Amino acid sequence: MTQPTPPAARTGAPPDGPKQLWGIATASFVVFLAAWALSWIKAYAINDDLPNACGDVRRQVFPPEVTCLSGSGAVTGANAGWIEVVFFASFAVAVLFGTLALAVAMAVRRR
Repeated sequence: MTQPTPPAARTGAPPDGPKQLWGIATASFVVFLAAWALSWIKAYAINDDLPNACGDVRRQVFPPEVTCLSGSGAVTGANAGWIEVVFFASFAVAVLFGTLALAVAMAVRRR
């Protein structure tokens, strides 16, 4: 009859750390930069001549946006709603997971 092998002893090596958290933070930051780039291109490349054709121009910095508000209430040049949702949500996820990954990395390092 064979004897069961004892479980392997721990070598004392620290855990890998928050690699997946850093991955999520980095991916969401890349999505944030892509949404910012789309907003910036629309505001300053596509709608560049909008202030020349409009009387009431509204500018927004975060996310970049240049819109024209006509007298009838119609808005021209605004970002799509989904771009703004992706912009703010990816920024929030990047900050949240980046902070969480940093906290976990510091806790693992202290061990």
